[in-house]
Amino acid sequence: MIMALVIIGAVIVLIFLSGFVTVNQGFIAITTIFGKYNRILAPGLNFRIPLFELIYKKISIQNRSIELGFQAITQDQANVHFKAMLLYAVINQTEETIKNVAFKFVDQENFNQALIRTIEGTIRSFVATKKQAEILELRTEIVLEVKKHLDGTLEAWGYHMIDIQLNDISFDDEIIKSMAKVVASNNLKAAAENEGQALLITKTKAAEAEGNAIKISAIAEKEAAIQRGQGIALFRQEVAKGMAAAAKEMTDADLDSSFLLFSMWTEAIKHFGETGKGNVIFLDGSTDGMQRTMQQMMATMKLNEKK
Repeated sequence: MIMALVIIGAVIVLIFLSGFVTVNQGFIAITTIFGKYNRILAPGLNFRIPLFELIYKKISIQNRSIELGFQAITQDQANVHFKAMLLYAVINQTEETIKNVAFKFVDQENFNQALIRTIEGTIRSFVATKKQAEILELRTEIVLEVKKHLDGTLEAWGYHMIDIQLNDISFDDEIIKSMAKVVASNNLKAAAENEGQALLITKTKAAEAEGNAIKISAIAEKEAAIQRGQGIALFRQEVAKGMAAAAKEMTDADLDSSFLLFSMWTEAIKHFGETGKGNVIFLDGSTDGMQRTMQQMMATMKLNEKK
């Protein structure tokens, strides 16, 4: 009798102790009684009704991530391959939210399938309205489109989307090769245009420099000609002044002016000989030739005196 009571007492104690359950941090447990939802258990040590209140499911309230890989077709029939990463979590720890998370889907696999198909459908619908040349520039717009359509759906399931990242957007090999050729041809075109512009600028600057050089040379030549002309005029003035002074002195000394002309003639011949540097100068050295030259010079002087 005593042994039976001890056994019964031990069983009762074991049943009572089995009512204590521990829920790990980051999780929330859901209990049911006879298959019907009863309540939620917070992290830590909890007590449930032994034998009747069962742990139906433990739900993680931590952030979750899932990787996606799929393809879509653009408006101009180009295949685009996407690789994405979705980060999501339970909205909050309220009873209604936890019930949605626990009972909306049979298991996590079905939830992931619905989530992936929803994201794929949203992106495919968006990409179908765009051309292949626009896709690479619309990464941000695609993310915003997914968030706009997915937020409401996830909230109904008890979750909210924290972030979605499009890690890779690629095309078929044929399209990539054709796009590379287009880029290469555009680069060649830009290089040719730049080279043409550079050549035009170089030739323009060279023409401007040559024109400026010609202009400067012409101005310098003009100034030089003016200086030469002024020098010649001054030289002639000084020669005229010297000849006039010499003629006046000879007149005052009662000497014939032909002597002055003769002296100038001999000095000229001497100068020709000293500075000729081997050049041949033909002069009439006869007495008649000198006489004619003297007469011509005297006639010129008399003509100037009359003027």
